[in-house]
Amino acid sequence: EALLHRKLTCPEDVEQGARDLLAMGVQSVLIKGGHTLVETNDGTDGSAIAPDVNATLGYAQDYFLSRGSDTDRMCDGPRGVWIRNKRYDSPHTHGTGCTLSSAIASALALGHLSRETGHGTGAMRAIQAMDACCLAKAYVTAGIGQGVQLGKGSGPVAHTKFPSTHEHYPTIAFNPTHANPPAFLPMISSQAASVSSSSTKKIILGKILPIVSTTEWITKLCETKGITDVQLRIKDPQITSNTTAVTQLIAESSTICSRNNVRLWINDYWKEALSLPVNNKPFGIHLGQEDLTKCIDCGGIAKLREAQLALGISTHSFGELSVASALRPSYISLGPIYDTTSKDVNFEAQTVDTVRKWRELVGDDVPLVGIGGINDAERVKEVRNAGVDCVAVIGAVTKVEDLDTAVDCLIKA
Repeated sequence: EALLHRKLTCPEDVEQGARDLLAMGVQSVLIKGGHTLVETNDGTDGSAIAPDVNATLGYAQDYFLSRGSDTDRMCDGPRGVWIRNKRYDSPHTHGTGCTLSSAIASALALGHLSRETGHGTGAMRAIQAMDACCLAKAYVTAGIGQGVQLGKGSGPVAHTKFPSTHEHYPTIAFNPTHANPPAFLPMISSQAASVSSSSTKKIILGKILPIVSTTEWITKLCETKGITDVQLRIKDPQITSNTTAVTQLIAESSTICSRNNVRLWINDYWKEALSLPVNNKPFGIHLGQEDLTKCIDCGGIAKLREAQLALGISTHSFGELSVASALRPSYISLGPIYDTTSKDVNFEAQTVDTVRKWRELVGDDVPLVGIGGINDAERVKEVRNAGVDCVAVIGAVTKVEDLDTAVDCLIKA
């Protein structure tokens, strides 16, 4: 407000303020909103409080905007992003601004060092300004939660460690004046189901999620003992270029899965899936970050909820995790865990180190799916021990001589 010479009294003011600050020549802007617009604009100066401002109570929301042209993902800075946490009702917030800026700089340095040295996981190498802001906000939120009074007055924000809990990790608010959205169809891992009697009403996600591209493979897998979920990833250019052909392939696959009591997940083609009759729709949709953005932009998320379809979302970076967590999906996937040749990706291998970190940052009530280069039982065992609930596999089932034995080994790994 001091730089802009005006008060910011509503979310629209904040967004315009960020654009004006960006025009001054900086690369990125983060407008901190931990005190909420209600507190900073209480009407004592004669200015009116906008009707939607009260909706920001209960949340600490910061607005991030950066230069650039990449807007394919919801977490891309040029789109403008509201980063949200639940707000702690604590007086011990002295130093939050300094701590936030220092944490952002530290996270950016970690990302730069990882890229320069070639060391570090895919998520660490991918840290850019947006990711750094998410990590810093998690750090500050944890510090506020653990703040204590020292001497007189408000105590300082505590200094903790690298973000390690979903309770403090921020989400992306697609509308800063709306509450968090309802969850998609809830699922639970088989391990959690075995130890919790209260989870019996939730659908249990299988231990493995085979990904194939033809009805022939859908049929084989549906007839294989132990398979509960399969994903259809359509790759044939002759099919992907024809909406009718895509819809037909989804319909045929859905029929096969329904007949065999197997859950079908459709990769990306959510519009075609929704066009099918209610009794022939797939169980769920899986969306990568780019397709997720397109879905959000055209109102598709509400349509998926209305159709009561499950939703799985891919993540590769800390910013993408904030986007996925905001939608409260049925599962969150992380990849590529290892180097893979099945799909071109723009991220380095995550390794099991990132799996462990994601398991901390993803709530226990959301299954974590690992994908990428998991091509044998040994790797399945390794990622499962690191915290993955379900393993997405391709070559581990499509390139084996004995499918039944391979599936049995993967499930028992």
